Amino acid sequence: MGQRIGPKTVRFTSPPNILSFASVAGKAEKDGAYGLCFDTTFDDGLWGEKTYELAERKMLKTAIESAIEKASLKADDISYLFGGDLLNQIISSGFAARELGIPFIGLYGACSTMAESLILGAMAVDGGFAQYAVCATSSHFATAERQFRNPLELGTPKTPTSQNTATASGATVLTSVRGQYPAITHATTGRVVDMGIKDVNDMGAAMAPAATETIICHFEETQRKDDYYDAVITGDLGTFGSELFIKLAKDSGHDFSSVHKDCGAMIYEGNPHVNCGGSGCGCGASMLNGYFLKEMLGGRLSKILFVATGALHSPTSALQGETVPSIAHAVSIEMGCGQ
Repeated sequence: MGQRIGPKTVRFTSPPNILSFASVAGKAEKDGAYGLCFDTTFDDGLWGEKTYELAERKMLKTAIESAIEKASLKADDISYLFGGDLLNQIISSGFAARELGIPFIGLYGACSTMAESLILGAMAVDGGFAQYAVCATSSHFATAERQFRNPLELGTPKTPTSQNTATASGATVLTSVRGQYPAITHATTGRVVDMGIKDVNDMGAAMAPAATETIICHFEETQRKDDYYDAVITGDLGTFGSELFIKLAKDSGHDFSSVHKDCGAMIYEGNPHVNCGGSGCGCGASMLNGYFLKEMLGGRLSKILFVATGALHSPTSALQGETVPSIAHAVSIEMGCGQ
């Protein structure tokens, strides 16, 4: 049973192990610097489907099924599927869960959803309510652009601070089975932070303060030093948001510049057509499950802090002149702590 060690942080006394994981990505993500890390990739945005929404559902279902298969399990072995996406009524996750038949807990934390699902999945496993749980999220450039910004047909140019919604998905299988795996040892749940940003094309600026608060809170409540982790990984602040995070952290007396990595800045690395990097539920999920967890199994990383960030606005709230409230959740993953 987990133990609360601070107002926002819990320590898992029987750290849930990450038994397996899988990732799926589209063409732009495949063509990036980390394209070879993804388990499944495709070149056509529709991936053989009639709509982009169907393609996103296929991505998420494929990631989940691949992760379950890697664990030598069946869908019937999974007690809970914790999942979410960016679409209205989280239709990618709900419809994928309908096809999989796994008991489903739908989540929405915008781009923070992968960390949110890992926290709740870890609580279910550590609490003895599940032997196996799957945590998964997805996003698709075309579905998100259609919902949050403008129809693709308009060809609307992006602003310099805008990010590209990643066409990607990731799934993680958590288990109470002991072994030499990456394990979730701590979780810090963020609060909603709103610094008055109204530009929905500048989500990095909106989310950086939330990431800063959650990360600093995690280090203070765990009493860990700034260099404890091999990598402090933000989900999708992008290049501008990452620079702002480093500055805000330094202003608060913390220096994470030597260990900070951002999935949004990494996923399109080397692509001159992407302004500030990637975003979306699938951005952090695919990089975590496609790259960082493989680095842990390969012995190149032993301790990481995964911090997914989310902008909690909607098209309606933006049109009504509301600000962009944001949130960030942190998950500590350490190698070999779940033996």
